[in-house]
Amino acid sequence: MGKVVLVTGVARPLGARFAERIAEHPDVDRVVGVDAVPPPAGLPLGVRYAQVDPRRPAIARVIAEHGVDTVVHLNVTALGHGGRAAVKESNVIGSMQLLGACQQAPGLRRLVVKSTTAVYGSAPRDPAVIGERTQPKALPPGGFARDAAEVEGYVRGFARRRPDVAVTVLRFANILGPDGDTPLAAYFRLPVLPTAFGHDPRLQFVHEEDALEVLRLAALGAPPGTYNVAGDGVLLLSQCARRLGRPTVPLLRPALGLVAQLARRLAAPADRAFSQEQLQLLTHGRVVDTAQLREGFGHTPRWTTSETFADFVAHCAPGPLPPERLTAVTDRLTGLLDGHHPTRNQETRPR
Repeated sequence: MGKVVLVTGVARPLGARFAERIAEHPDVDRVVGVDAVPPPAGLPLGVRYAQVDPRRPAIARVIAEHGVDTVVHLNVTALGHGGRAAVKESNVIGSMQLLGACQQAPGLRRLVVKSTTAVYGSAPRDPAVIGERTQPKALPPGGFARDAAEVEGYVRGFARRRPDVAVTVLRFANILGPDGDTPLAAYFRLPVLPTAFGHDPRLQFVHEEDALEVLRLAALGAPPGTYNVAGDGVLLLSQCARRLGRPTVPLLRPALGLVAQLARRLAAPADRAFSQEQLQLLTHGRVVDTAQLREGFGHTPRWTTSETFADFVAHCAPGPLPPERLTAVTDRLTGLLDGHHPTRNQETRPR
């Protein structure tokens, strides 16, 4: 009898694509996709959908009903509906409910959890290259990175309680590609890129296709463990801006968050604010070691960081702004800044 795989987070593009891909494998008998809302484009015929609120214990019933032996948890995300509090509850409480259900599933043999390299943080004194054993100097202060760190803690506890289950945690660098739906992808679509004055951070990316392949291998039997996942090489933020054909606006750190949010108002859609961990990344950068992925897991990403970004630019990023549009954007950004700059406001007040 083949595998029965449960995939969480199928309402998002990566989850839906993974469910479709794993269903095509001859060793997989059935795939069950779960999420709180149905996928916008639906799921292929080979994937059954179960609408489950991740914060509710109903996930245990789905696992038992379908005889699930492999769980791929993709529902820890930086983006969602209902604001930051709702996203945190879905990430953390939803993961706790899932792990509780897995604890009670005697037939479970494999658990794969999508995490992020953001759990390492981004600080000026970080190592030049961060390995899986590197301990961050402090837990992330909040946001998606803090959620992922908490979830990883619960996963380690589950692994101790269920040593019969092969547990894999995949810490992905920023995922980019044709379906790019991440905060960093939204940042690169801005008409003007706010940057931290005096900083040119090193960045790594992983292509969607490589992310899907690593998830597939982990679900089908690759060695368990914790792995960094990133394309070879690095890009400086300034190099990314040049390849996009986008101007940058260097700012002192206190103003960076404000300007980033103001700049988002000039882009469409404009429904996502910068998080603290993203501001840290755009200031200090982050580069991880992927030797464990190649040697322990047995896979080398096909796309390098540079190739991944080039594909993102080709498929997702708008082209260089025409001069008249650039002037309009710059003028509006300057006007917004003037309205939020206390010193300037004081200088213009009549005495």
